[in-house]
Amino acid sequence: MVARWLYSLLWILATPLIGLRLLWRSRRQPGYRQHLGERYGFHGRRPAPAPLIWVHAVSVGETRAAQPLIEGLLARWPGHRILLTGMTPTGREAGRAVYGERVVQAYLPYDYPGATRRFLAHFQPVFGVLMETEIWPNLLAACAARKVPVILANARLSERSARGYGRLPALVRPAFAALAGVCAQTAVDARRIAALGANPVEVCGNIKFDVTPAPEKIALGEQWRATIGTRPVWLAASTRDGEEALLLAAWHQAASSDALLVLVPRHPQRFAEMASWLEQQGWSWQRRSEGLPDAGTQVWLGDSMGEMAAYYRLADLAFVGGSLLPLGGQNLIEAAACDCPVLVGPHTFNFQQATADAIAAGAARQVSDAQALTEMVRELLADAVQRSAMRQAAGHFARAHRGAAERTLALIARWSGRSSAAP
Repeated sequence: MVARWLYSLLWILATPLIGLRLLWRSRRQPGYRQHLGERYGFHGRRPAPAPLIWVHAVSVGETRAAQPLIEGLLARWPGHRILLTGMTPTGREAGRAVYGERVVQAYLPYDYPGATRRFLAHFQPVFGVLMETEIWPNLLAACAARKVPVILANARLSERSARGYGRLPALVRPAFAALAGVCAQTAVDARRIAALGANPVEVCGNIKFDVTPAPEKIALGEQWRATIGTRPVWLAASTRDGEEALLLAAWHQAASSDALLVLVPRHPQRFAEMASWLEQQGWSWQRRSEGLPDAGTQVWLGDSMGEMAAYYRLADLAFVGGSLLPLGGQNLIEAAACDCPVLVGPHTFNFQQATADAIAAGAARQVSDAQALTEMVRELLADAVQRSAMRQAAGHFARAHRGAAERTLALIARWSGRSSAAP
């Protein structure tokens, strides 16, 4: 109790800094200036009367990954509505694009005691589902006080994060213990989470394998491919700050004359920054928003939202970013689901099991640095037989690991105490 009181005091003392951070981030993303009251637990009119199931997905990746789970919740509890909360404007935009009016959207408030109580009093969810590892001590304490079961779904916990949580046992253990249950991605994740006080913990697999690429996006990628023709294409997907400079420098030294690099930064607020950088560096480049690349384009900048499946379908192979630098890597499962051969860098601790499984299946290869990445790209672009084998392995790998959403839904029904027939 004392630990959580001190934690709450830190939130209060940090309030001016939080406001400044929102203002700073709004310079690139004006959406951070919208719905400010929601971040402090002040929401507008309550949705139309219906029991609410609350799902929290912090940003874009979690929002899209939650799709098979949300579809399953709507099917199992048709008399309920879904409240989808997040923390970023891009996540909110993704929610609107994926779910439309089928869900109610709001920001989850910061973890002030009063804000979490106001949030729960306003929406009155019958139970909650937190995607991946979103542990907020005051929020979980408030849910326990109101007897709102909360399940942690698609949960993962890296060794680094586990060590960090382990340094604050008086604060962290009660929060994990307050969960009604945890659906972990792997046995390793389950052990780490259970060691922090969660119980029960079950291994369900990774829900991201159950996300099916939208047929219209696959068709769009095939349309791009037909227009571009036989020119070799490789994709640098979900790249993070600092990675683009590394891979472009290496590519510039060894690029084949006709290969096209499709560059898609992870965060949309960096699109303009990358456009300016490509211009300054003298690349021949075009924006996706301005049309398809011509024969002389060296870099096609993917400055669009919600088209990643199309980019993967277009590409002969893809590097999945966040892995050249020690950032933990981004999701390679979507690439595999689009039958796209995958390359990753040395830092994949956020998706350690999925990466290891993909490599073992022959769907992915790991490189040590940007130079090795360039050499591997050149080798694979020149070898259609290797690419074809990786492409087939990618599709098989993605299909073989499906089913986590159904396992998770069954546990949610048990741990929430609400059968599918509950009104």
